[in-house]
Formats: sequence, structure tokens, C-alpha cells
Amino acid sequence: MAVLAACAGWALVSAGANDGRAEGMLLAVLAVAAGYAAGRMSGALLPVAAPCAAALGGLVLTVAAPELSPGPESAAPLGRAGAEAAVLTLVAGLACCAAWATPVGALRPVLRLLAAVAAVTGAVLGSVAAVVTCCGVLLASLAAGRASRGAGVAGLGVATALLSALAWAIAAGAARGGLAEALSGQLTPRRLALWREALHLAETHPALGTGPGSFAELSATAAESPLSDGRPHSAPLQLAAEQGVGGVLLLAVAFAWLLHALWRSPRPTPIVLTAGASLTALAALALVGNVLSFTTVSAGAGLLAGIATARPLPQEAPGPGGVVRTYEDDVAG
Repeated sequence: MAVLAACAGWALVSAGANDGRAEGMLLAVLAVAAGYAAGRMSGALLPVAAPCAAALGGLVLTVAAPELSPGPESAAPLGRAGAEAAVLTLVAGLACCAAWATPVGALRPVLRLLAAVAAVTGAVLGSVAAVVTCCGVLLASLAAGRASRGAGVAGLGVATALLSALAWAIAAGAARGGLAEALSGQLTPRRLALWREALHLAETHPALGTGPGSFAELSATAAESPLSDGRPHSAPLQLAAEQGVGGVLLLAVAFAWLLHALWRSPRPTPIVLTAGASLTALAALALVGNVLSFTTVSAGAGLLAGIATARPLPQEAPGPGGVVRTYEDDVAG
């Protein structure tokens, strides 16, 4: 709560200093908090049914309402819409968490099949990013059964830091090498121009930024396109431009707190690492898109984090020979 309050407070400070509009940031913080609270409660009461129902709901939402928010479709590398890729990534994570949570071994392949359906849905909708992230989450979940929690969480943090540094280097034009050039080739010239403008604004206004919601007014590239949504399509670069160094640091602290919460979670390690992999994939999408601008995505991320850190109520049942088995014993078995 302290981290989320700091994010909301800094947005208000930056908006007050620059006559900005903090409503969007406040709505995102509220969505994350509401999703996290709902995840903690539902995960404690229904550790299997809650992620399963959330995964089915996200899949139905993507199919029934492919345009999750009004605005232009995202260009490469996210496919038709970055929000669709983000929601399907969360669907895969929730389905795999439900698979690990159930004590009935026969249900696990069925629930993992739901994650595969999310990847197929992404392919049908034309979102390459959704296919890649959903398959990555599914593979990571399968490997999580034999992984160490500490090493896995640390690896997710390092991967996110390296991807963030690479995106920042590409925006600054300092990235060299085959991987950087390949990624730059997948990004459209318009997106690279938006990134460079955001980085320039961050360099000229490092302390408080230009104010939340001001990028659309200050970006020449965004003004040239009639379909522009007024964002640089990169969460850290947008925060750097609009809220300065403080906004970027708070974003990093929020993600670090999330990894710490997963590391300290009472849930079994496979569930923790599966949720961490899904949220890391979501962070990667946020590096090259505006997926965090969608309330559905923010609330879904909070919901997954809450379910993965919830403390399920003990469900005692007599086992073979009259031995009492708990929910944790069934999952571990």
C-alpha cells in the first residue's frame, strides 16, 4: 500500500508542478490495488476456482470484445492490439497457476490446455506477441516444478532489468549488436521516433517531468498522426518523460516489491514462479507498448499477483489411514 500510495502521490506532485492530468495514473493505481485485494481474498477462499474463473473470464473478454479499449490498433511488434496480448498472457498465467493449485492430478492437463487455447486465440487474432508470451508462460510453468524459488525470482528480476536496459539503449540509439539491430528492425520508425522524443523530454525535465498526460501535447510525432493515442508506447519512457526520475524509480520499486512479495508468498513454489513468469512477460510487453494504459490489464495484473501471494485457508480432510491432509500437503504431493 505504501508503494502504491507513493506512485499516486508522485503523480499528483508532478501534475501540480506542471499543470498535468494525473487521472490516468490514479486510475491505474486504483485498478492494481482493487485487483490485488480481490486476488488475495479469492485466492484464500478458492485457490483453484478463483484463477480458473479469472482465466476463463479473460479469454471470453478477449474473444467477445477484441477491442478492449477505444483507440488505434498497435503496430509491430505487438500485433493487432497490445492489450489483447497482455490479457492473454495473464490468462495463460492464471490457468497454469490453477493447474498447479489443484490437488487433482487429472485436472492439471485440462487447465494447462486453457493456456494453450490462449496462445491459439492470440494466433487467430493476429497477435504474434500473444503467441510468444503465452507459450513462454506455459513452458516456464512446466519447468517451475523443479526450480528453486530464490533462483527463479532472481532470474525474473534480472531478465526484466536487462530488457529494460536494452529498450532504453535502443531509444537512445546506443544499442549495438545483432539482437539490438533485430529488435530495432521489428519496431516501426514511428515508435522509435516516439521513444526518442520521450527520452529527450526526460533529459530536459529530469526532476518532475513534463506532467502526467502531457506527452501528447509535446510530441511532434504524436501530433502528426490522426490515430495517435498520445503515448510513447513504452511504460518506463512515458514515466520518465511525464514524471521524471521519480516516476521511473517508483515503477522499479513497485516491480521489485512484487518480486519480493512472490518470494515471500506462502503458496507453493510452482505457483509463485508461474505467476512471476506471466507478470515478467507482461512487463516485457509494457516496455514496447502501452498495455498498462488499459484498466483491464492493470486490474488483471493485480489479480494474478494477489492470487499468487494469497494464504489459502486450511482445508483439512482425512487421508489414508486416518491421517489428516491439508491443501498444502495435496499440492506438494
